[in-house]
Amino acid sequence: MEINAHYLAAIENYIGAYNRFDVSGMCRQLSDGIIFENISGGNVEMNITGIENFKKQAEAAVAYFSERHQKIEKMSCHGNTVTAEIDYTGKLAADFPNGMKKGEMLKLRGVSEFTFEKGEIISIRDIS
Repeated sequence: MEINAHYLAAIENYIGAYNRFDVSGMCRQLSDGIIFENISGGNVEMNITGIENFKKQAEAAVAYFSERHQKIEKMSCHGNTVTAEIDYTGKLAADFPNGMKKGEMLKLRGVSEFTFEKGEIISIRDIS
C-alpha cells in the first residue's frame, strides 16, 4: 500500500526533530492522547500516555545523548499504520546503569510503528 503523503511528512518531521533534539518539534506531530511504547527484546520497557508525559520523557532523554540519529531505511503502510525500519546511533552523554560509558556509541536497528487518526500520530511503538 502506498504511504499517504501526510503520514510520510509527519514521520519525517518527527524524526528530523528527534535528530535535532527538538522536543517541541516532535510533539507538533502528535495527538494530545499519544501512546508511546518502547519494546526491547519482546519486553515493554516504557509505556507513556498523553502529550505532557511524552514531552517530559523526551526532554529527560535529551540528556542521555550528546549525539543521536535515526535513519529510515524502509517504510510500509497498512491502513492507518506506517512501519518504519530504522537504523539508530547515539553517543552517550553519561554513564548508563547497564555498564555503558559516556562517549560510547549505541547502535541499534529497529522498527517504529506510527499509527494515525484525524491527521495526527496517536501511537508510536519503538521495537528493537
